[in-house]
Amino acid sequence: MNKLVASILSLAVVTGLGLGSAAVAAEYPINKPRQVDWSFAGPFGTYDKGQLQRGLKVYTEACAVCHSMNLVAFRTLTDLGYSEAQVRAFAANYEVEDGPNADGEMFMRTAVPSDHFPSPFPNKEAAAAANNGAAPPDFSLIAKARGVIRGFPTFVFDIFTQYQQSGPDYIYSLLTGYKDAPEGYEVPEGTYYNPYFISGSALAMGPPLSDGLVTYDDGSPETVDQYAQDVAAFLMWAAEPHLEDRKRMGFMVMVFLAIFTALIYLTKKSVYANKEA
Repeated sequence: MNKLVASILSLAVVTGLGLGSAAVAAEYPINKPRQVDWSFAGPFGTYDKGQLQRGLKVYTEACAVCHSMNLVAFRTLTDLGYSEAQVRAFAANYEVEDGPNADGEMFMRTAVPSDHFPSPFPNKEAAAAANNGAAPPDFSLIAKARGVIRGFPTFVFDIFTQYQQSGPDYIYSLLTGYKDAPEGYEVPEGTYYNPYFISGSALAMGPPLSDGLVTYDDGSPETVDQYAQDVAAFLMWAAEPHLEDRKRMGFMVMVFLAIFTALIYLTKKSVYANKEA
């Protein structure tokens, strides 16, 4: 019995030390991402096409100079409400590498809707060389890859609320979270303090947005806060363009399961009623 108690105590100590170590290791981000009221949140959420169009504009004018989106084809922009002619005109603003030609050489040509967003750099090495040794990440799946894990008991409630917006929340918080470092904190040279950064307290990327940077055609506020929300929503769409279809399918499956369960219950009740008779 004494050995059993000792074993339990030892296990508790080890577990406690492990949790303590994990807590120390998981000190970033310093501030948890702020939650935004996204249109695509919840089991019945849908994308706001106007917001996605504004987010595309922010990406192309403020982010595309450093960040690629290699997995997103121009033709998918029709999902944002653009016509095929508009998509062709948009794609024509880019050049992509093609080939080889008859001479065995690669060449540049005007992009067409079937092409993907090209990278601003020819390769990762060039991207790293132009950005202080760190290649900017591709934005195709960034909204799914940068989700901050929410601890207990929050994640329990997330199951019922269908919370899946941790990625956009993080992107929005990071883009709007630049501030002066607290007194006594020394920011490494060439970095910028941001308490929402998931990998540290400062990052090499400076504030990419500023008020009035991008002109909106629909009269929306031209502020950092609005830009951050719009581009985060756009990147969520880029990472999960079929989100609306998935939610509709999920709802129909739940309805089917509810009806099926009711039928099974009524069948079982009828069968046992006949046996008792």
